[in-house]
Amino acid sequence: MAKEIQHTGVVAEVEDNTVYVKITSHSACGSCKARQACGLAETQEKIISVQTSQSAMFASGDVVSVGVRQYVGMLSVLLAYVGALLILMVSLVTTIIGLNWSEGFAAGTAVVAVLFYYFILWLFRRKIEHTIQFTITKI
Repeated sequence: MAKEIQHTGVVAEVEDNTVYVKITSHSACGSCKARQACGLAETQEKIISVQTSQSAMFASGDVVSVGVRQYVGMLSVLLAYVGALLILMVSLVTTIIGLNWSEGFAAGTAVVAVLFYYFILWLFRRKIEHTIQFTITKI
């Protein structure tokens, strides 16, 4: 069985075939004993929409566990961060070394290339959404 990334959350809202779950994520230093003094520890609330045909089983306030397969999480990181970094680096190297453009113009071109990359991802968002599927279970 594939490994899953699990988070505990609270159902915020239920609609037709969709359950919205509020998850509180903590920074890496969330378990540090000195976090109160340093002020760097942060928590952030996120709302995750889970498509399920069993949405009628859930109600606002229910404590649930939301999971996603580990490889899907890795795919998300690859698309969101690694792909953008590769586009940025390739466009910088190509424009500075290959085309001998100035650094400022090359940096501007690299930013535009990354924006174009994210626009392409946005165009394919529906297909990507079908790839990334969450599971939900009551606790």
